[in-house]
Amino acid sequence: MEEKVKILAFIGAGALLGSAATLAISKLLSDPLPINNQCVGKVYTSEAVKSNGLPGSKCNGLATPNPLTDEVVSEQLTRNIQFFGLEAQQKVTASYVVVIGLGGVGSHAASMLLRSGVGRLLLVDFDQVSVSSLNRHAVATREDVGTSKALCLKKHFQSIFPECHIDAKVILYDSSSEEEILSGHPDFVLDCIDNIDTKVALLAACVRRGLKVLSATGAGARADPTRIRVADLRESTNDPLSRAVRHRLRKDHGIDGGIPVVFSLEKPKAKLLPFKGPSGEEENPSDYQIVPGFRVRIIPVLGTIPAIFGQVMASYVATQLAGLQVHMEPVVNFDTDHYEILHQRLIEHEELLYGTSMQVEVDVEEVVYIGKELWHGRSARDLSIKDVGRAMWRSVNELMLVRWDKTKSASVSNLILLRFKEADEHESRSLEDIKEEEPDFFVRVTTVLKRAELEFGF
Repeated sequence: MEEKVKILAFIGAGALLGSAATLAISKLLSDPLPINNQCVGKVYTSEAVKSNGLPGSKCNGLATPNPLTDEVVSEQLTRNIQFFGLEAQQKVTASYVVVIGLGGVGSHAASMLLRSGVGRLLLVDFDQVSVSSLNRHAVATREDVGTSKALCLKKHFQSIFPECHIDAKVILYDSSSEEEILSGHPDFVLDCIDNIDTKVALLAACVRRGLKVLSATGAGARADPTRIRVADLRESTNDPLSRAVRHRLRKDHGIDGGIPVVFSLEKPKAKLLPFKGPSGEEENPSDYQIVPGFRVRIIPVLGTIPAIFGQVMASYVATQLAGLQVHMEPVVNFDTDHYEILHQRLIEHEELLYGTSMQVEVDVEEVVYIGKELWHGRSARDLSIKDVGRAMWRSVNELMLVRWDKTKSASVSNLILLRFKEADEHESRSLEDIKEEEPDFFVRVTTVLKRAELEFGF
C-alpha cells in the first residue's frame, strides 16, 4: 500500500512540474519579439549577420528595417540564407509583393512567399472561404468558412512570420481599384485570378505601369504535376484561359507577349459541371451571378494541382527577387510547321477571295487551337471525332480553314476546317441554305463555334 502511495505521489509531482514547464514555455512563445511591439533597448544580432558586417537594429516600437538581425528570424530563414546567401536573402526580405486572387493557387503562392521571408505582402480578394474550397486552400480551416479569404490569410500569416508587414484588402480588382492595389511600387505582382475580364485588365495595367507580373492560368481539371511549366504567355498551350487572355490582350491592348505564366501542358480532364438551381434542375448560370462575368458553374479540381501552381509561382518570384538565375525547361511543340501551313493557306485564301487578308484575326497559336481542340484534325464534315494524330499530318495537304459565315471576319469563332473540294462548295452556298438543307450539320458546327466563342470570352 505504501509503495502505491509513493508511486502516485511521484506521478502527481511529475504532472505538476510538467504543467509548470508547459505554462512557462507557452508564456515565452506568446511574448512578441522585441522587434515587433515591445521595446527592451537590446540589440539582437545573429552570428550570420555579424559575419557579413550588417548592422543589428534596436527595437523602437516599429517593425525592424532589417528583420534578419533578429536571432529568431534569422534562424527561421536560415535554410533560405544558406541557399541564397545572406545578401540575396536581404533582397527578398526587403521586397514588396502583391497577390491578387487567394484561392487554391494564390493562397499557396502567398503562403510560401511569406515563409520565404518576403517583408511586405498585399493580399487581395473579394471572395469568402467556402467549405468546398478547403480541399485546396493553403491555411483555411472550417472555423474560417464564411470569412474573407484575405483576412483569413492575414490571421494565419501573423502567427507564421509576424515580422512581415501584411495588408489585406477585401476588394475586387477593376479599373476603380487599380491605383489602390497597384500603387506603392511593388517588386512583383502575382495574378491568381480565374476571370478573363479581370485578368486581362490586371495584366494590361501591370504592363502599362512597368510592373513585374507572373500570371497563373487554369489549374482545374488536371492531375499531372510533371507537366506544369513556366513560359511566356505566347508559349502556353492546352489552356482555354490563357488562349482567351492572349487573344484579348493582343486585340484590346496591343500586348503580344512578354508576360510569364504558369500553365500546364496537360489537356483538361473534365469540363465545367452543369449549373443546377435551388430546385435541382439545370438553369442559366448567369441568372445567379453576383459579380458580372465571374464563373458560376463549377470546374472539378484536384486540390494538389492548384497548390503546386502556387508553389511554382512562389519559387519563381523568390528566385527573381533574390537575383538567382533559374533556366526554365523550354516548351517544345514539334507540330508547329503543320499549323503554320494551315495559317498561311488561310491568308492566301482570304487574299484570293476577298482581295486582302486584313480580316484574318488568328495567329498560328490560335490555329493550333482551331485544328486540335475544335476540329480534332479532321474536316468539320467528318462525323467521327478522334484525337489528333498522324492521320492529320497525312491529310494536312488536303485541309484548309475557311470562314463559316462569310459576312464575319476570320476569327477563332468563325473558322472551320474543310477539305479543298468541301471548301469550294461551302463558299458557293449561304448559311441559310446549309441550315435548311443540312440542319444536323448546321447545329453541329454552330455548337462547336459557340464553344470557341465562350472560351475566348467573346
